[in-house]
Amino acid sequence: MTAATVTAPVKRRLRDRLPVVHQLRQSVGLQRGMLVAGLVMLIVFVLSAIFAPLLAPYGFAQRADADGAFGTQQPPSAEHLFGTTVGGYDVFSRVIWGTQTAILVVIVAVLLSIFIGIALGLYAGYFGGWLDRVLVVICDAVYAFPSLLLAIVLSIVISGGQSNLWGGILAAAGSIVVVFIPQYFRVIRAETVRIKAEPFVESAKVLGASNSRIVFKHVFRNATRTLPLIITLNSAEAILTLAALGYVGFGIEPTAAAEWGYDLNKAQSDVTSGIWWTALFPGLAIVFSVLGIMLVGESLNDLADPRLRGRRRVAQASGEVAETSVVPGGTLTAGPGGIEGLEDGETFDEHGIEVRR
Repeated sequence: MTAATVTAPVKRRLRDRLPVVHQLRQSVGLQRGMLVAGLVMLIVFVLSAIFAPLLAPYGFAQRADADGAFGTQQPPSAEHLFGTTVGGYDVFSRVIWGTQTAILVVIVAVLLSIFIGIALGLYAGYFGGWLDRVLVVICDAVYAFPSLLLAIVLSIVISGGQSNLWGGILAAAGSIVVVFIPQYFRVIRAETVRIKAEPFVESAKVLGASNSRIVFKHVFRNATRTLPLIITLNSAEAILTLAALGYVGFGIEPTAAAEWGYDLNKAQSDVTSGIWWTALFPGLAIVFSVLGIMLVGESLNDLADPRLRGRRRVAQASGEVAETSVVPGGTLTAGPGGIEGLEDGETFDEHGIEVRR
């Protein structure tokens, strides 16, 4: 009796199993370009927040140095790369320091939303009952409230409309959490309802596994696969909400932290006077940070859809076939000399037969 040879599965390297690296290797063409562009913007955004004390020449609330006051509305120069604001702050320094504020709001808002939304979604989807129905109704009702209006109300309640660093961060994050929790709840609940009917969950019940073990070991791991896509999109919305709060006057005070929305609010009168730098650079910071996150999120969303991946593979394969095929009566693009052209002194007739001169 001959023993059958068993081929061991090839184990992927650790770097290939990382989420972003794996998606990057999957992407092709324009999709890869979008993902790379988004990752570059996102990396610059994160590194600027981490190394803000080293990159910023001045503090976010600094208006003078050893040579004296900076001056107000000064144009870009060697001393002030992006100029100064109407309040005498260095624009470049406030743009760099503003990345830290944005990162803090994103972390606080997204983490709280994830923990609360996942916990409620798992419980409601797995156990059901009256609590499930109540949570579904509440989450549907939350969508009736505009997120910015809710953010303004919470900002007033938390800090009286004049926020310090953590007051402004909690006001913005709190409003975002209330809006984001229903999104995570509905996604996790729908996946939990689907997964709990799968055969492997029924087998775990038959074997005597407890509900907590089934929920956290089997259901949780399979229900949270789409969360990275939602997190990236919600992170961009968190930055926009923070900027909107600052723009309408309910953001963080300039002496407490740098915030791009506040700087745009103070730069409104400068635009009509031809002073463009006070509004341009904070606005570009918002655009590039949100654009980078959105590009990454949309790319991950496309790569997670098997239909889109299949279309790209079919298009790529058909392109290779068309590049190397000979169609009788058509234009010959390949021959013994390769794809780039035919060998010298050789031609083909209309039937594709080689004719030597």
